[in-house]
Amino acid sequence: MAIDLRNYDSPEYQELKQIIEEKKQLRDPLIEVLHKAQGIFGFLPSEVQEYVSEHLGVPVNKIYGVVTFYNFFSMKPRGKYVINVCTGTACFVKGAPKLMQNFEELLGIKKGETTPDGMFTLSEVRCVGACSLAPVFVVGEETYGRVTTKDQLKRIVDTIKANAE
Repeated sequence: MAIDLRNYDSPEYQELKQIIEEKKQLRDPLIEVLHKAQGIFGFLPSEVQEYVSEHLGVPVNKIYGVVTFYNFFSMKPRGKYVINVCTGTACFVKGAPKLMQNFEELLGIKKGETTPDGMFTLSEVRCVGACSLAPVFVVGEETYGRVTTKDQLKRIVDTIKANAE
């Protein structure tokens, strides 16, 4: 069931309001509040940003700046599994562009998009700190390295799908 983003009396907004009240006393609670808000809503649309602005007393343009600066935050719904392909120097040299292309072909989406079933979102990150495993991608807490063929990718994606059921 989709969340009504304009219904500030919803359980989701009530949970967010409680979090804001708990975190308000911190010196700079914005990133932590946004992290929790994204956990509740799955993404940070303008309605949620405006709500945080009003209840935390932070200008909405500052919130927007934080949301668009940090790769972790998203203003669009993300899939259940976010695939982050590392495009740092080592990964780039060892095949990250081909890895991204293989994912796009396998999943039928482009970087930044989510599969129609809501299962996967394809994203890129600058570095995951696993250069010796290049090229690397991360799904949740799992890091996959030295994956260079579409067959390897297909097996990994199929395993993720099977474990999700």
